[in-house]
Amino acid sequence: MRLVDYLDKGTSLGGDAPCLTMDDRTLSYREVQALSYRVARGLVTAGVAAGEKVAILSGNDPLAFSCVFGISRAGAVWCPINPRNEAAENRFILDAFDCRLLIFHSDFAAMVERMLPDLPKLVKIVCLDRSLPFAGSFEQWLETVDETPFERAPIDDIAMLPGTGGTTGTPKGVMLSGRNLEAMTALTLMGYPFEGRPVYLAFAPLTHAAGVLCFPIMTLGGRVVIMHHPDIGQFLDFVGQYKVTHTFLPPTVIYMLLDHPKLGAADLGSLQCFWYGAAPISPARLAEALQKIGPMAQLFGQTEAPMMVSMMAPKDHYNADGSIATERLASAGRIGPLVQVGIMDKEGRLLPTGERGEIVVRGSLVMEGYYKNPQATAEASAYGWHHTGDIGYLDADNFLYIVDRAKDMIITGGFNVYSVEVEQALQAHEAIQDCAVIGVPDAKWGERIVAVLQARPGRAIDPAEVTAFVKRRIGSVKAPKQIEVWPDLPRSKVGKVLKADVKAKLLAS
Repeated sequence: MRLVDYLDKGTSLGGDAPCLTMDDRTLSYREVQALSYRVARGLVTAGVAAGEKVAILSGNDPLAFSCVFGISRAGAVWCPINPRNEAAENRFILDAFDCRLLIFHSDFAAMVERMLPDLPKLVKIVCLDRSLPFAGSFEQWLETVDETPFERAPIDDIAMLPGTGGTTGTPKGVMLSGRNLEAMTALTLMGYPFEGRPVYLAFAPLTHAAGVLCFPIMTLGGRVVIMHHPDIGQFLDFVGQYKVTHTFLPPTVIYMLLDHPKLGAADLGSLQCFWYGAAPISPARLAEALQKIGPMAQLFGQTEAPMMVSMMAPKDHYNADGSIATERLASAGRIGPLVQVGIMDKEGRLLPTGERGEIVVRGSLVMEGYYKNPQATAEASAYGWHHTGDIGYLDADNFLYIVDRAKDMIITGGFNVYSVEVEQALQAHEAIQDCAVIGVPDAKWGERIVAVLQARPGRAIDPAEVTAFVKRRIGSVKAPKQIEVWPDLPRSKVGKVLKADVKAKLLAS
């Protein structure tokens, strides 16, 4: 399936049904489909050929997301640009990924104007919401274009070209095919509860997980409610107002949700599936979420193998007697039925159950490769498997446990210590909101375990008491030798803690 096929499938189930909602304005499936016809014709008129890249730079916006389907209908490739990136990173992506046309919101006009002199490959730029001195508006672009049905075949199966996060170097373009996204959609529909027409609340950026999760929703004719600005109180209001059935939040935002004063009175009875992922979650806070929110559901993947490498449906969080399966909450769920996962050592040998090594993946979920980067593609696909860079193991029930990023493992006193294990012990402490554990050079230990902590609202942290707390749970070898308390932690555009920035700040102090 192409991306536009998810929209057309939803339209076939009822063209007048609500498709995209934001700020009390709703576009029906038929209206989004009509927009996709206009955008596709506009791309052809602008000289964008099948297979060429079209970028969208916008916050969460129904019109911007509607353009995704027009890009697909024109046989072009969607290149999502993260609006939280700095201008230099977005300029690099637009140029290195050979983008031919840029659709953007005026909120980012200053950024676009700065980038334009260095983007000679662009044949046209379009502002979604108004005309600017250097860019015509969306309506001006399409004022002579009609809504009659239009299709153009793609030249290959590449549907989407997102960039890697850039936290470990220059962003790479991940070539995701229609087959990749179809596998992701199938896994979603197979692995999680869906009853009736779903209502999906998109809190996180549509350029990331929140966007691709819309595709399985659309196959069922569901409604996507889009939040323009992230607001926890409004999120809780919307769940009750729109009878939301499905949503996604990263762990850091779930922690804020659990501490929000509105949570206790919120109407969450419509929820069927509350996805969490994108970073490790504290088992203690997850148990709290199961009690206060309800049907939590984990997903694990990465840009190169989107979303559904492993999955933990709401029912998997509980034992047969209905009690919380506390021993399972540290896992990333079971391996998806359309995915193969192995644990591999550095020599390319697959390891037996229970042994730790790099998590490797293969199957139709895995990307086609990195755009114009055969060396990186070859490195990531060594020994015939996609290498995730995560260290983990599989248990006897085929549950996957992720213990660290390979680059974040700490060797202290001759012992391997996985930072995620220490972080999970710390996050069980009632005063800790979030944390980062890293290793810094140490004359005695080789590396010294340092924990940087962020306190929960209204709580104070006693470093000595926290150290004793961790020792009781995981032993003295893994306990931090140094504890710092910061008001907040440096984070990426999607909320992940940037350990490299934490380490750099510590080493500079």
